[in-house]
Amino acid sequence: MAPLEDQFLNVKQAAKHLGMKDERFVRRLIAERRITYSKFGTHVRIAVSVLDEYMRASEVPAIPVRRRMRRAA
Repeated sequence: MAPLEDQFLNVKQAAKHLGMKDERFVRRLIAERRITYSKFGTHVRIAVSVLDEYMRASEVPAIPVRRRMRRAA
């Protein structure tokens, strides 16, 4: 649940916050219930903290590169 002092964004602003060009991705996240959103009448709003948490949960850690040793010819 988003804190009351959190800033709420519309779908277009949420897409921009996530670095997306259009809002289809955010609408799909909402339709699939992959992010929490609020409805104020007919208006859908997403808290900035929810978007930030989604981005943190989506991070994939880097795998350290192991150097492969070459065999002597």
